[in-house]
Amino acid sequence: MFRRIKSKYAPDYTLLAVILSLLLVGAVMVYSSSYVWAEYKYADQFFYLKRQLLFCGIGIVGMFFFMAIPYSTWKKYSKIILFTCFFLLLIVLIPGIGMERGGAQSWIGIGAFSVQPSEFMKLGLIIYLAAYLSVQQKHITSFKKGFLPSLILVFAAFGLIMLQPDLGTGVVLVGTCMVMIYIAGARLLHFLGLAGVGIIGFLLLILSAPYRISRITAFINPWEDPLGDGFQIIQSLYAVGPGGLMGLGLGESIQKYFYLPEPQNDFIFSIIGEELGFLGGTFMIGLFALLFWRGIKAALEAPDAYGRFLALGIVSMLTIQVMINISVVIGLIPVTGITLPFLSYGGSSLTLTLCSAGMLLNISRYSKL
Repeated sequence: MFRRIKSKYAPDYTLLAVILSLLLVGAVMVYSSSYVWAEYKYADQFFYLKRQLLFCGIGIVGMFFFMAIPYSTWKKYSKIILFTCFFLLLIVLIPGIGMERGGAQSWIGIGAFSVQPSEFMKLGLIIYLAAYLSVQQKHITSFKKGFLPSLILVFAAFGLIMLQPDLGTGVVLVGTCMVMIYIAGARLLHFLGLAGVGIIGFLLLILSAPYRISRITAFINPWEDPLGDGFQIIQSLYAVGPGGLMGLGLGESIQKYFYLPEPQNDFIFSIIGEELGFLGGTFMIGLFALLFWRGIKAALEAPDAYGRFLALGIVSMLTIQVMINISVVIGLIPVTGITLPFLSYGGSSLTLTLCSAGMLLNISRYSKL
């Protein structure tokens, strides 16, 4: 039933070099942005760096594992993968199993570490949706036969993520899936109807949680509450602005001295802007643009529909996440709590990102780039 396609080429070494370069810069910047807080909290300035290197090591092993396994394998197990991801999203909501951080019950503790099921769902849903669209693409223009079933699946996952709640991850998931469905050939009229419903639903989600309203008002005028909801974005802008063209120099950030909360996470790009300046920030954006380009080329040259949809889904997920994170850092959109792929400190996010990159590299082995 599933035809195994023989690999003829080596992986895209340019794509691999970009990924490893981002990881290297990420490790350097995680240390540079966190050593002050790590020394204060844990009496070990290398605390976050050591854990980041551990996550990088696990993620790189995962990346090369997925790079070696033919991508067509995951099509066979797409239903099992999706079911497992839904199961994890359900059990994280059970008190005593799910761990709460920052007001969101999004983690499951495993020993000294924790995993975030919503990160698994992003990749799991891409794998399943790629399989579904590769088979049902001829029906995607039909609302009942193609568009609606995929829509129900996406918003079922989104609904479970919102119960945690985790709006940022939910937005990335929905945005990625909508790109995949649109590329598959869904009718624009269906998306316009969905957009109307989505706007109403988005407004209701904002109104249902006071902290989301506070984030919106803080985005519009952060100086209205400079020590409260507007604090993060103000401190982020204080980091990016003084960086100027060349930056203050590596390790010379001022904002990491307890001004910008946990700068090694969502706001690591603020420290990049402060220490490496406009040129450093532009260079990082250039690396992400190169990753996007090589990923799109791998998708376009993939030998079958499943490979194309899988590659496009992974590239879309990474690109949307980068755009949201950097937009938050420079004050273009409200704070969402989205990490910067390959650069931000993290466990589940970094590991799953590298596993996704491994799948993309495997697809590139079947593409003549």
